[in-house]
Amino acid sequence: MNLLFEGTDLFLVAILPESRDLDIARMLGWYRIPLKSAPKLIETDFIAFYQTSAFGDGHRWRVEYTAPVRGHELTTRGQLFKDQPDHPHRNEEYFKISLGALFSLPNPIPAGSWKRVTFLYTTGERILTSKSLKDLVTHDREREILWHSLRERASSAGSYHIQNNRKLELDPAILELLCGLEIPIKGDGKHFNQ
Repeated sequence: MNLLFEGTDLFLVAILPESRDLDIARMLGWYRIPLKSAPKLIETDFIAFYQTSAFGDGHRWRVEYTAPVRGHELTTRGQLFKDQPDHPHRNEEYFKISLGALFSLPNPIPAGSWKRVTFLYTTGERILTSKSLKDLVTHDREREILWHSLRERASSAGSYHIQNNRKLELDPAILELLCGLEIPIKGDGKHFNQ
């Protein structure tokens, strides 16, 4: 079988709360994550989508689809959903993750006893071999490799680019919590400046 990813590729397993979100990913090529609940690092190679109970029999509580990550930007819900100008969260900030083509996993991964998942990091190898969501969690040497990859990406991230050429500076304390990095602080002492 010719796979579109490597065993060492970094995956973010992310929740698809509604079937509409899968349609957006498939047809429009993006996925959204509210900034206030986003994982510490979104710069992964792929996103694997966990489908909730909203997907109905045969498709709920499982990871069935994945897509390569092409980039991201910070925007507002109002910019993402222009057809909802009166939505109460229209001004909240969201990461818009640009995606490549969605594809089905050769073996969907059922939730098993884990039904409530928001985000977790894993590897391509785990995506291919897991029999349940619990199996996606890395252990021992593989966990070291995963966290090394996350640390490298966090240290090279620096800042996120936002629409209208603004920047969101990453707080070095957050990066240090995520990665155990020692990052020199310049400027006002609150933000990491490149």
